[in-house]
Amino acid sequence: MVFLSRLFWSLLALVLLALAAAVIWLYQSLPQTSGELRLEQISEPVTVRRDRRGVPHIIARTSDDAYFALGYVHAQDRLWQMELNRRAGAGRLAELFGPKALKSDRFMRTMGYYASAKRQLGTLDAEVVAALDAYADGINAWIDSHRSPWQLPPEFQLLNHRPENWQPADSLVWLRLMATRLSGNWRDELLRARLAKTLDTEQLADLWPDVPPDTAATLSWLRDAPAVSLEDIPAIAGTPPGAPRGASNAWAVAGSHTRSGSPVLANDPHLGYRAPILWYLARITAPGMKLAGGTVPGLPFTVLGHNERIAWGLTATHTDLQDLFVEKIDPSDAGRYLTPDGNAAFVTREETIKVRGGADETVTVRISRHGPVISDALTDLEDVLEEGHVLALATTFLDPEDKTPQGLYFTNRAQNWNDIRQAVRDLFAPQMNMMYADVDGNIGFISPGRVPIRRSGRGWMPKPGWTGEADWTGFIPFEELPVGFNPESGHLINANNRNHGPDYPHFITEDWELPYRADRIAEMLARGGSQSANTGVRMQRDVISTMAREMLPLMTTLEGADACQRTALKMLREWDARMAADRAEPLIFNAWMRQLVRHIAEDELGELFAKYWTLRPDFVHRVLTQRKQWCDDTRTPDPESCEKILGRSFTATMNALQRDHGTNIADWKWGDEHVARFDHPLSRGILSRPLLQQNEQVLAIARRLLDRWLNVVVPADGGNYTVGRAAMFVYREDQPFASRHGAGLRAVYDFSDLAKSSFMIATGQSGNLLSSHYRDLVEHWRNGRAFPLERLADQTLKMLPK
Repeated sequence: MVFLSRLFWSLLALVLLALAAAVIWLYQSLPQTSGELRLEQISEPVTVRRDRRGVPHIIARTSDDAYFALGYVHAQDRLWQMELNRRAGAGRLAELFGPKALKSDRFMRTMGYYASAKRQLGTLDAEVVAALDAYADGINAWIDSHRSPWQLPPEFQLLNHRPENWQPADSLVWLRLMATRLSGNWRDELLRARLAKTLDTEQLADLWPDVPPDTAATLSWLRDAPAVSLEDIPAIAGTPPGAPRGASNAWAVAGSHTRSGSPVLANDPHLGYRAPILWYLARITAPGMKLAGGTVPGLPFTVLGHNERIAWGLTATHTDLQDLFVEKIDPSDAGRYLTPDGNAAFVTREETIKVRGGADETVTVRISRHGPVISDALTDLEDVLEEGHVLALATTFLDPEDKTPQGLYFTNRAQNWNDIRQAVRDLFAPQMNMMYADVDGNIGFISPGRVPIRRSGRGWMPKPGWTGEADWTGFIPFEELPVGFNPESGHLINANNRNHGPDYPHFITEDWELPYRADRIAEMLARGGSQSANTGVRMQRDVISTMAREMLPLMTTLEGADACQRTALKMLREWDARMAADRAEPLIFNAWMRQLVRHIAEDELGELFAKYWTLRPDFVHRVLTQRKQWCDDTRTPDPESCEKILGRSFTATMNALQRDHGTNIADWKWGDEHVARFDHPLSRGILSRPLLQQNEQVLAIARRLLDRWLNVVVPADGGNYTVGRAAMFVYREDQPFASRHGAGLRAVYDFSDLAKSSFMIATGQSGNLLSSHYRDLVEHWRNGRAFPLERLADQTLKMLPK
């Protein structure tokens, strides 16, 4: 017994030692944040100080050294995120993840994003290329100094992978990924083409109602107004179907409407949630630039932020930058296709995709005069294409003249409205709305980017490529893009709503966001009293849903089938439309909206319904007020009314909620289902392991452990149509109300003192699972807090030798 006891304690000690060694080993991957490093690549001493939230404050005597330092700290904190992004854009994920990544890789190779990024380098000014080179040198300095496997972030160790050195094209490919995420209208073109086989033109229009031209618009375009020229302005010293699209809020308030007498600009870009979040805060001081704001690991330029004189924010326009063209193969030669001027040869190239754990795959890419043939990379187009036809994608993302990185470079250095207008001429793709303010009291708005002009006027469905009827004939001239400067109203607002008035002469998109968020921002700005940076922060976390206010009177006309239903309906009628996590009404309302879309459209759309399914308030409103024939279920012989569909969908909603949350409505809370999920990219792969899938209990335990370690999950206020946006993928049967899309960065710029401008990012600064900054900001983010960047940079400047 003594022997067994000693053996037990010896084995336990060995296990504990092994665990301790493993922890020490993994902690070697945490960045060095104190002391001194000697690096040959910099020309002058550089100081990097981190504040208590992990935000680096970089002080350099040359701009190239500043870019080097930013590359170094990005690699310290986010190298795994950067590795995934560059491999996704280059079509090289299968080298890490094997055959399951081939679908993504085939598409990226077909689009040729990485080759395009390399060509783009030759179009940029020398100083921009020098910045990209210096930034890459900084990343590589960190990689080269971490040769041992245990010095790399844990993900590299789990996959037994060592990163290659960073190339400037790795930075540029991210811009193409972002343009793709923000402009996925080609997927809607495909869906409409499929639905057109069973629905008529009017039914298709019902599914995608036009946003009325008299709804909230950032600018009222006057066709006869003179173009704004630089000389006229006094010089003053930039998704799966059913998923939320890229969105954002931005507004600028002139000093005449603020307590301080100086402008306030607020911006919160909305993108998909991940752990870590996309954004990384940094403050950079060097000759020619004094920047603070949101950077993106992998890119050397500040994407959203301020310098010493101006601030700028961005929102998505959802511009129609992509068109699908059906190309007809020449019947006599499969290597050629038909054009209005006869036949033409496809441009072809071979791509070899290396596959971990499998054989290499060779892909032949074909390119027509319209763009890459994506039907060679996609496998589910048999119902769209007839034999002898292929599908090509035209997009502005591959424009050989694209100088978007240069536009960002000069935006960072702009000193006034003239400068910013000149800088954004180089912002090609995607088109974005830029909100502007400066220290001289000006506010402005501009929507730079290449917007195609089509012979057919718009690209709503795939068009024949051989007729030329839908070909692009050019782009909207820069001078005719929507622009505004110091409006009489004293404020400018954009929340992805229409950015121009009804008389604007050009087509930009049919995919404007519904104006609910813009209306709510305008409502808050019109309350009276002067605005301030603090009111801007409060407005960003506002969760009143003007969509719910509009829809509830149409939905709550029911009597209710039982006491529980009647109680719920009374609550909804008295509800103030606040999407609060601790309330039951948002849960009942959103669950009902989800069921209502299903009960109205699933019978007509059939198996394609899942690709259309989201909350769709514009469609539901149209059905309940104008097109009530949708309420008749085509699968049943008796005609049905909208009142019956409302009752049936509400009963289904209440039954599901009682099953999942109990019969006492007082116990129901929106936050029980509406959690903000920031999932680590590896978590889904781990949960799909066969051993876990075979045992539900083991899977449940693994999910809880991963949620605590890899993933960041918190209950959340808000919804798809609130200013404090927390959007859902309601088509998903698992966790349909989990928020997976929203404001990963919030910023409010205070021109009474730009140093007091406040920021907040979700999750934290670090992407390292072991860092204290991996998730330390999520509670502050959830609660709507923000903070100014500490004045470490100013203190350090005084300490540096002259």
